[in-house]
Amino acid sequence: MPSRADLDAVLSRLRAALGDDTVVTSQSIREHHSRGEGVPDAALPDAVAFPGDNEQVAAVLRLCNEYRVPVIPYGTGTSLEGHVAAIRGGITIDLSRLDQILDISPEALDCRVQAGVTRERLNAHLRSHGLFFPVDPGADASLGGMAATRASGTAAVRYGTMRENVLGLTVVTADGRCIPVGTRARKSATGYDLTRLFVGSEGTLGVITEVQLRLHGLPESIRAAVCQFASVDAALGTVINMLQAGIPIARVELANALQMRMSIRYSKLEGLEELPTLLLEFHGSPAAVSEQVETVQAIAAEHGARGFDWAETPEARSRLWAARHAGYYANLHYMPGRSVMGTDACVPISALAQIIRETEADIEQSGMIAALNGHVGDGNFHLGILFDPTDAADRKRADALAHRTGERAIRLGGTCSGEHGIGMHKLDLAALEHGEATSLMWSIKQALDPRGIMNPGKLLAEIAPHTAR
Repeated sequence: MPSRADLDAVLSRLRAALGDDTVVTSQSIREHHSRGEGVPDAALPDAVAFPGDNEQVAAVLRLCNEYRVPVIPYGTGTSLEGHVAAIRGGITIDLSRLDQILDISPEALDCRVQAGVTRERLNAHLRSHGLFFPVDPGADASLGGMAATRASGTAAVRYGTMRENVLGLTVVTADGRCIPVGTRARKSATGYDLTRLFVGSEGTLGVITEVQLRLHGLPESIRAAVCQFASVDAALGTVINMLQAGIPIARVELANALQMRMSIRYSKLEGLEELPTLLLEFHGSPAAVSEQVETVQAIAAEHGARGFDWAETPEARSRLWAARHAGYYANLHYMPGRSVMGTDACVPISALAQIIRETEADIEQSGMIAALNGHVGDGNFHLGILFDPTDAADRKRADALAHRTGERAIRLGGTCSGEHGIGMHKLDLAALEHGEATSLMWSIKQALDPRGIMNPGKLLAEIAPHTAR
């Protein structure tokens, strides 16, 4: 924690350099920036800075580095593993004023945006160019935050994650240097891949202020469908056979029976039953989409699918995916007064049926209420674990269920997080997953942030004391 004298010195110098409206210490603003979604633990920063350009971000970092004051980058606060909680105090850098779409190149199929631009705003702007950005984590997250957490989402099975869709970045380092990394080229064989070092670094190595993104043409034809099954195994068998057949499905989402019960009640999904369900979407030319649909219907029928409910108009598709993205709120609505601990894991597709069977059995044995859904086309699934935030024993049971889910994924050759990231909630799981490589990650962290100011206590378990220099 910074000393009061050091913090006061930083705040005084920042206000003199950037203006009083850029550095805020009010209780309400600090509380707003004390947590994201998911893990309910909150920790207030000592102040929140609202820089308006790269140089102002750099000024904040230079001063914080000089006085060893922690820095916590903040996008829209939609992260799920405690990434934005100021667990050691310090200054939160809110990047919402860096909100400019800097350049769009339809010819090169790319664009450059400031970190505070949100996914939905970018796509609304791109529509007139016949383009879209496909990474869709559900929340209207900032693109800088999505890069920092290596976000994924419903369309990753076809279009990839942020790792595949970020071409380059501008990053402000812990000591206040503003450095561009990456290029607009689709490949490079020069030097270390610094772009992908920062993508997924969760604000522990620097602050991302600009993002160069790969874009895609809007599909000529889009068709979406809901397909229900008697069992999760039947639904997953359909997905696995579909992928083995090489069908370029754009989205394939699973919701188990409990998740469907919650979503039917919350989103008023008429005509659907409380059964394991696949939500599917197909992109391409009309002929290609028709061929994909015909093949998937045949595969699903072999697994006992109970027909297809089609959503072909933009309005019907929007309602369908809005219900999917509202799963978190459907969980909350199901048992008022409970909190939701969201966790995720990702395994090879061959292990998906096994891990979901084991996880559902674990939920039943634990006595917890936890809905399951996921982006099953790439082996990623989520739990929404309901617990009483006023009951320490119930919170402990929720933590244990989430932890066992991550351990199970690692045992089956997967990862404790496919897209939520580590934050402060999965530190021990990340250390288990990476083993000796954790010490190498610490070496990188110490090289780029020797004073340990960047989002301390996140991403890397402190297996050895982190010595400030």
